[in-house]
Amino acid sequence: MRRRSLIVICCLAVLAALPGLAQAEKLKVAFALIGTVNDQGWNHAHAVGIEALKKKFGDQIEVSYTENVGAADAERVFRQYAQDGYKMIFGTTFEHMDPMLQVAKDFPDVAFEHCSGYKTAPNMGTYMARIEQGEYLVGYMAGLMGYSNVGTVSTNPIPEPIRGINGFTHGLLRGLKESGAKFNPDAVNTVVWLKSWRDPIGETTMSEALVQRGCTLIRQMADTPDASLAACAKNVPAIGYGADASAFGAKCVLVSTIWNWGEFYTRLVKAKLEGSWKPEELYWGFEKDAIQLSAFNEKVPAPVREKVTAELDLMKKGTDNSFLGPMVDQDGKVMIPEGKRATVQELYTMRWLLKGVSGKLPE
Repeated sequence: MRRRSLIVICCLAVLAALPGLAQAEKLKVAFALIGTVNDQGWNHAHAVGIEALKKKFGDQIEVSYTENVGAADAERVFRQYAQDGYKMIFGTTFEHMDPMLQVAKDFPDVAFEHCSGYKTAPNMGTYMARIEQGEYLVGYMAGLMGYSNVGTVSTNPIPEPIRGINGFTHGLLRGLKESGAKFNPDAVNTVVWLKSWRDPIGETTMSEALVQRGCTLIRQMADTPDASLAACAKNVPAIGYGADASAFGAKCVLVSTIWNWGEFYTRLVKAKLEGSWKPEELYWGFEKDAIQLSAFNEKVPAPVREKVTAELDLMKKGTDNSFLGPMVDQDGKVMIPEGKRATVQELYTMRWLLKGVSGKLPE
């Protein structure tokens, strides 16, 4: 009996060692975050996406992340993950692009994905959500409600925030025209620059200053809800960015644009698990549920909600009017002709501000 038991145990051990019969090895997936998961904005949205990924695939994957990974430390973090056996690595901010590209060259069997960048490699793809679609919609909403003196607390003067500002202003101008309100078409959106992704004190100070200058609506663009919270404290409505600002106490927020990174993470990891992953340049919007709007504040009139929702439905079906011309810059130069739409390349390299924006791009 003992001999028979020993034979069974040995057979099981041999079977477990055979390819395909042992328990499948987990796919190790890693993320580098520019800030902390509790920033209530950009990194919080990525953390929500990571949780969606874990919920989707459970025991099939092993997930790790590192917070506060700036450009100077990114190469070390990516390299360490690759050396530790992680086969899919995500860099979640523009500053991670060049460090990731460098590491990708040394680990050709690892899949790298970079958020918001434009450089690729045989084993490195890019992904970005069309947040400007959401910006256009909330701008359209603001215009329909007659807000002709908006103040925007912007972040860094690179193409992503710039196209957000332009998309918002384009929607704002359309909404104002449809509302019949009187306004100065040269100055409907005053923009100030934080020159940072996250600076709660600066966000608060700039928001308060814009209110003091007479702005009747504050547009938050940084990675915390502090610009919106400051507006609420002054009894001025706001629009949230990146996550639902009302969930973090900004009850005056009329609506928020929301990053939905989980759509990218679940689809990309699924492809890796199935062996079909390849480097691509993904740029998804409402049609892929990569961007969302929060629930509207009760102060947004029903007819306004209906118009914004109708435009949102068009975007979900593939008709994107967020950068439909004519669009002219602050000097009056036609940047997007009438009837034309901005190309992906034009959006990714945007370095001009739309007429209607008050304030200049920093050097």
